[in-house]
Amino acid sequence: DRKGAMNSGLISSEVVSRLQQSLGERVVLEISRLAQTQGDKSGQFSNGPPLCLVEASSTADVAEVLRIANETRTPVVPRGGGSGLAGGAIGGPGEIVLSLATMNQIVEISREDRWAVVQAGVINQDLNNAAKEQGLWFAPDPASRHWSTVGGNIATNAGGLLCVKYGVTREAVLDLTVVLASGEILRLGHRTVKGVTGYDLASLMVGSEGTLGVITEARVALKPLDSNPVWTISGKAHDIDLATRSVQETISQGRQPAILELMDGPSVGHVAHYLGRADTAPDSAQLIAQTDGAGAEDEAQAIAEIWRKCGLEVEVGKDREDLIDFRRAMHPAMENVGNVLIEDIAVPRSRLGEMFAEIRNIEKEFGVEIPTVAHAGDGNIHPNFIYSGEDVPPHIWAAADALFRRAVALGGTLTGEHGVGLLKRQWMIDELGQQVWDLQWNIKKLFDPNGILNPGKVFDPALLGKKNVR
Repeated sequence: DRKGAMNSGLISSEVVSRLQQSLGERVVLEISRLAQTQGDKSGQFSNGPPLCLVEASSTADVAEVLRIANETRTPVVPRGGGSGLAGGAIGGPGEIVLSLATMNQIVEISREDRWAVVQAGVINQDLNNAAKEQGLWFAPDPASRHWSTVGGNIATNAGGLLCVKYGVTREAVLDLTVVLASGEILRLGHRTVKGVTGYDLASLMVGSEGTLGVITEARVALKPLDSNPVWTISGKAHDIDLATRSVQETISQGRQPAILELMDGPSVGHVAHYLGRADTAPDSAQLIAQTDGAGAEDEAQAIAEIWRKCGLEVEVGKDREDLIDFRRAMHPAMENVGNVLIEDIAVPRSRLGEMFAEIRNIEKEFGVEIPTVAHAGDGNIHPNFIYSGEDVPPHIWAAADALFRRAVALGGTLTGEHGVGLLKRQWMIDELGQQVWDLQWNIKKLFDPNGILNPGKVFDPALLGKKNVR
């Protein structure tokens, strides 16, 4: 009502005033800047600008913002590079967007301990560039590595092409500096190679999407650079079934590539068109693998032989980054096509063929084109729903709904690396079950009793009443 609106306006004005008194020019009210925080790369947008944007420069800044927000019950949306694909860092009316993008200092790189200490806003590729000067490298390799932040990678437990050998971001996290909703600053994890004292709260924070605390600094493990050459294998398959069978045979025979990617025929066709590659057969599915470390050539030749026996047309080469670049061109190729909803599911590797068959069925059922690529070595699949117009139309959401449900039915998961955010929260109970959903909600309430941290993300408020979650 009118009185409630007036009171809300007074409270909002008080919050902004308190933030300005504590943080000065780091509090941004410019409408064009606020509008930039209303969306991300998911195609999701809020229905209005946030209350303000705070550009934190330190952990102390973050603690002060959360202290004020908690006292006034003002929602806070943590945000890094804004490159998320699940709507997890979108700011809306009445919310404080807390940006960590300018907290971009590499605090320490240790060759002896093979770690780096970084602020949350450090760009993934910038960390890798700095690490390489010390003979080290950072394994997490999301496609967005040139613009996504390490803090964002940790908050979503990001993946990438190298996960089949080196794992997702969680495997690289040693310890974290986290600010709770109350403004309390915690240090979680350990500096040692091994450490099992108490519950692993650092791992709990990884992938929590800003709903349990705000990660401001991280100590991450680095790996030594290898002087051995990298070998790349490319295999063309006349259909997707042959390609998925070749993946399964590669895994079952114990081969360990660093990268094992699959592109279906439509995705090959779009990338070939984008790159002007008239020599590429657009109807052929393609496998791309890369091997590294000692014995990389022998491993590459062994994989190539498996693929030949399966019936693939195979090419092998040393330092053939052009073959990997073809796969990495998928994202810009899709941007060149028009509007695309990029999805993220994962299934057991033994069910890859079935999931690709389901994607083809969904194309026919909903009249939509879905070029699809996969981090095939770990079963992570990225269907790309092509549509016209600015907003994602209802039939695309209906097709995505079918995709999620069929992935879960095959023993899979709603997201392998992008996170839940706003995009997938309504399907969480389908995968987790009611008891686990309730347990996770109660963990959220324990860390954030007043519900100010990224409210509405991951957990769908509509499910609270329907499911009577206590």
